[in-house]
Amino acid sequence: MANPRAEEPAALFNPEGYRIDAFVAAVPQSVPGAATVGTAEVQAMIAAGDAVLIDVLPAPPMPVGLGDNDRWLPPPHRNIPGSTWLPNVGYGSLSNDLAEYLQQNLRRLTGGDRARRLIVYCRADCWMSWNAAKRIAAAGYTAVYWYPEGTTGWEAAGLPLETRKPARRE
Repeated sequence: MANPRAEEPAALFNPEGYRIDAFVAAVPQSVPGAATVGTAEVQAMIAAGDAVLIDVLPAPPMPVGLGDNDRWLPPPHRNIPGSTWLPNVGYGSLSNDLAEYLQQNLRRLTGGDRARRLIVYCRADCWMSWNAAKRIAAAGYTAVYWYPEGTTGWEAAGLPLETRKPARRE
């Protein structure tokens, strides 16, 4: 599906074509500026040692109604081993702070090499990874790979996940 809006209500997308609502839904087969890859291809790129894995699953929100003295610990986040977790960078619109967080981490992860392989993922049927892959490609990165199966497909293939904390802000 070349145009993600073809079968979706326009209110789900902003003028730049990023999905801004209802992120857990069927995704298109491709992302503008990115190559779509499956589990075997991701495994091969990891084995070759020349790819950066970027998990863009959002951080879980604090439960509503907690009091000032209540303590809440988010559940552990699990992703593909060796990944960097950049939570919330897959939203349709990013604050300046979040956009800078993404760009700083991309520069750090690639050493400034915009041709470095970047594998972007989330979970299956998650528009966060679609948005993030499109955004990274639009920023001039030329080897962007979108893994739409994400941790769902990885785990279904019997492959391990590891616990990860979000990348820090500089």
